[in-house]
Amino acid sequence: MQKAVNEPLEKALQATRAIYSEIDHRPVSRDCVRRTECCQFKLTGRTPMLTAGEALVVAAALRASGRRCVPDSGDAATGRCPLLDLVGRCVVYEARPFGCRTHFCAAAGGPYSRNEVRDLVRRLETIDAQLGGDGPHAISIAVESALEVLERPRRRG
Repeated sequence: MQKAVNEPLEKALQATRAIYSEIDHRPVSRDCVRRTECCQFKLTGRTPMLTAGEALVVAAALRASGRRCVPDSGDAATGRCPLLDLVGRCVVYEARPFGCRTHFCAAAGGPYSRNEVRDLVRRLETIDAQLGGDGPHAISIAVESALEVLERPRRRG
């Protein structure tokens, strides 16, 4: 039988998911239509940077989908997000990182202003520090590290 995630990790997962729930329920009108234009990092010039808590949430979602690693994007020209499947859908959409929830394309309502999300960013930074993180890292690196962290409790059990 698989051992559950340890308590500090579980608390970090819950706290990060609570932040996501809060941003999703803020009164700022947003409507992501999943065009995935923002998921082409070389074309947008922006790569999501994830804190340790965010990376754990994505890693847990990847594991729940049966994946054990971050897939290679396979498109050097666009820098396609590695979390998109072959038809271009985000495989972790419900667990997508904070930046993917707040830095929307114009069609979805544009990005949140820094003042609208500063409190939530601070909470993500606190979770990162509690996990011994050293600040945000690029999505692939952050998620690979989190997958390794999530594997540790299973190996001990």
